[in-house]
Amino acid sequence: MTTAPAPTLPTSVTVYEVGPRDGLQNEAGQVPTEVKVEFVERLLAAGLPVVEATSFVHPRWVPQLADAAELLGLLEERIGDRARDLPVLVPNDRGLDRALELGCRHVAVFGSATETFAQRNLNRSYEEQFAMFEPTVRRAREAGMRVRGYLSMCFGDPWEGAVPVEQVVTAGRRLLDLGASELSLGDTIGVGTAGQVGELVAAFGAAGVGTDRLAMHFHDTYGQALANTYAALQAGITTFDASAGGLGGCPYAKSATGNLATEDLLWLLRGLGISTAGEAGSGIGSGTGVDLDAVVATSAWMARQLGRPSPSAVVRALAGSGS
Repeated sequence: MTTAPAPTLPTSVTVYEVGPRDGLQNEAGQVPTEVKVEFVERLLAAGLPVVEATSFVHPRWVPQLADAAELLGLLEERIGDRARDLPVLVPNDRGLDRALELGCRHVAVFGSATETFAQRNLNRSYEEQFAMFEPTVRRAREAGMRVRGYLSMCFGDPWEGAVPVEQVVTAGRRLLDLGASELSLGDTIGVGTAGQVGELVAAFGAAGVGTDRLAMHFHDTYGQALANTYAALQAGITTFDASAGGLGGCPYAKSATGNLATEDLLWLLRGLGISTAGEAGSGIGSGTGVDLDAVVATSAWMARQLGRPSPSAVVRALAGSGS
């Protein structure tokens, strides 16, 4: 690959790996806990600086992650205290209680920019979700935890259609005002376009929220995830959520297909001469700070565990038919 740096883009970004949580939560069947443990370990070994491990959502709603406590216990046995720094999703106070019991130091809450998705995903109204999050975020901050806020349906909603930019900014500001240190803006059904990305980032800036507090979470339903990533880079975004092998979707939005693949993101960044946070390995990924070969091998391995090819174009290209 030829690297051609773009002087107007950030020189370094953080890849926020969500595969073990957001990727696996949408699987039809249960992935064995030991497989999940190895998945997380391999992603960390590849140099990914942040790997979201699991979720404390009630098993009735997301049965695929019912083994959250067992998973974190096994990870602590294998990687020690570092396991407590892996982010976990907590939907409410009960989820936070479980995270606190296990000594977790990094949690996330998941809100909606729209009324309908709040009802379907959280069983709360748009307004009620903030009342639910307030004590959770406050208690987490009081316990010294880092808190991330996810905001879904930022670019479009399958029931409500286009979502006004002002509505997204208002919802995002409310999550930040509650105490979230970072806000991840989700294109949950993958309908976002590059122009929308720039418009949304600019609107947050006008509302006093800088790019240092924003992350982008793109889905590739319409093949726009990399184009949207480039637009976000142009707007100054330096944190991107991605899922190894492009795993995932959304269990409450059936039109949502896979997340932006970590490997596809790394390939783009490498070509632009943009480094990623973290240090690991050598090989094709060493120029970005993350070992792309190791991430590709991990995704090809996980695809075999799941019994289907990886949707990531880069995984298919580098791992061949074995992926």
